[in-house]
Amino acid sequence: MKNNQKEYGSFKLAFITLMLNLLFNQPLQADVFVATGSLNTARLWHTATMLNNGLALVAGGQTISGHATNSSEVYDPDTGAWANSGSMNNIRYWHTAAMLTNELVLVAGGFGATGAVSSAELYNTTTGTWTNTGSMSTARYGHTGTLLSNGLFLVAGGGYGTSGVLSSAELYNPVTGIWTNTGSMSTARYNHTATLLSNGLVLVAGGVGTSGGALSGAELYNPSTGTWTNTGSLNIARASHSEAMLTNELVLVAGGYGTTSDVLSSAELYNPSTGTWTNTGSLNTARYSHTATSMPDGQVLAAGGVTTNLCTSSAELYNPNSGTWTNTGSMKSARALHTATLLSDGEVLVAAGGQLTDKAPDYEAISGAELYDYEPPGTWKNTGSLNAARFGHTEVLLTNGQVLVAGGEGSGYLASAELYDLASVTWTATDSMNAARYLHTATLLTNGLTLAAGGYTRLSGELNSAELYYPTSGTWTNTGSLSFARYSHTATLLTNGQVLVAAGYGTNGYLTSAELYTPSTGSWTTTGSLNTNRYLHTATLLTNGQVLVAGGAGTSGVLTSAELYNPSTGSWTATGSLNTGRYFHTAILLTNGQVLVAGGNSSGGALSSAELYNPSTGSWTTTGSLNTARDWHTATLLLDGQVLVVGGENSTGVLTSTELYNVSTAAWTVTGSLNTGRYGHTATLLTNGLVIVAGGQDSSSYLPSAELYFPQ
Repeated sequence: MKNNQKEYGSFKLAFITLMLNLLFNQPLQADVFVATGSLNTARLWHTATMLNNGLALVAGGQTISGHATNSSEVYDPDTGAWANSGSMNNIRYWHTAAMLTNELVLVAGGFGATGAVSSAELYNTTTGTWTNTGSMSTARYGHTGTLLSNGLFLVAGGGYGTSGVLSSAELYNPVTGIWTNTGSMSTARYNHTATLLSNGLVLVAGGVGTSGGALSGAELYNPSTGTWTNTGSLNIARASHSEAMLTNELVLVAGGYGTTSDVLSSAELYNPSTGTWTNTGSLNTARYSHTATSMPDGQVLAAGGVTTNLCTSSAELYNPNSGTWTNTGSMKSARALHTATLLSDGEVLVAAGGQLTDKAPDYEAISGAELYDYEPPGTWKNTGSLNAARFGHTEVLLTNGQVLVAGGEGSGYLASAELYDLASVTWTATDSMNAARYLHTATLLTNGLTLAAGGYTRLSGELNSAELYYPTSGTWTNTGSLSFARYSHTATLLTNGQVLVAAGYGTNGYLTSAELYTPSTGSWTTTGSLNTNRYLHTATLLTNGQVLVAGGAGTSGVLTSAELYNPSTGSWTATGSLNTGRYFHTAILLTNGQVLVAGGNSSGGALSSAELYNPSTGSWTTTGSLNTARDWHTATLLLDGQVLVVGGENSTGVLTSTELYNVSTAAWTVTGSLNTGRYGHTATLLTNGLVIVAGGQDSSSYLPSAELYFPQ
């Protein structure tokens, strides 16, 4: 078995993932913002329009206080870059924009060089040029614009001077290019919201009135009659709030500021059938001048905005089924008065906006853009590829949130190492280890350094060398050597900061020896030997500080035996045996203190069985079986307490399937499949709750690919 490269197994232990991630403050959600190309012009109070060709058009906006731009640019999701497009004929900000049914983009009104403007113009998506079209009857800014189901474009309300507020409304006809007045609202308002309902009516809600205070009133526009009628009032007056149409045909409004300029966290729902508003769950962060985006799965993403005299980078998701908001990953930059556009691939493009300065209420325009990398829960998405294909490598989550991958076998035995950065979604090379090694271990120490120990290389065979990775300098330094050369061993970080290395395969065969690494001295000392020689086993740190070693293979074949290491005495004692002998299995410490062992290989092939170890009784009991027999897979404890099992192989070949173990029900359910089947890979829970798997082997070659799992 020594020279079979497939005898890699689950040497990268699942318990390491758990213990490392307990060191960090984990957010509750797994979604993430990633940086993308910056705009060519910093701007706020601009518009963003999704074009039918998949590009996003940004137009106008304020660049510095009191100054607007007529520039426009388009974002290409395929390249992540912005390209300048034609300039508008008029500078403007706080205007409206919409993609018309004739494939042109209409921009209307806004605030120009000397005040409110009435002009409107059209963007041709084919030529990238702007041409003037008919002007509105009334200059206005801070109004709303709604594309009606009949193809006409409705603008309503807005401001027209330093203190004027409008109740008027008008319609643009794309066929004639002419604006005509329509019925006026009963209440003059700006900074309000407008929503096209499924029945064709338009709901206008809240905003700022003639007195300068927030409004609670709401009204409906009927395109058939051209008239407005009052409908139920909001429970809380609000302006600069957000709105979103839900899949259940209710309208969600959230946040804003109230009658006393207080920042609101409240949210409410409008029911078109009854014409009434009901309160729903409140935002976790009070905010105004934020964005709200309806996601493909029916949830709503609220991002950024102003809290109390500060812009925020926070974001949260509204779940219509539960009526609650849950925090999700924060943006890279705090911002308000930005835009958020749902792209065709389901990602949300957040672009530009402003940040409050020490001269509040003035904003400093920013050019940065980022993507909310939304994926439906339970799915996998390819992420940046490793610089080297590798198998039998190690993977460690560092304290700075980066992932360190080191060694393995690819184009020979590898000393190279690389870092995954979630913000840039890229792998970058870092200093190579002093020794090429695979089937080694890597352990994050309490001082933030990573200890790589042992392993195998064809040139030297079994290794006794060990080395430390310093993340601040990105370098490896040799440390004390192991007393016994070994590979396919286990390494466990103890509660006292020492690292316990146990068993494995050595120069003279299977080992029973164990030793301790002390970081303060950089030296190894032998400790009590195991009762049974073994390798390809698992080791799990229990909540009582003892270490459970289970299964594996040895001179007596596939093992059912298990034993406990007591750090206080430095000795091993036998504990209850597994119901099924196994190697290449996984072991995970559950939130209830029990240990879940799943899958692996026995003399009869890959296993689907799973069992639980109870430290209180020292016994194993069978639990629900995997849906697919597998070995050489990975297992990761998620933030919600479920266990994610990924890939592996069995008699049918390399697996793409993944499944979740629910501790409460003791059952496994199938979740999204990998894009690439793999075994002998690594898996790590990231600080944002996503799981990254990297490398491994498919049916014919070593893999450089990596993928991210978005938990359910």
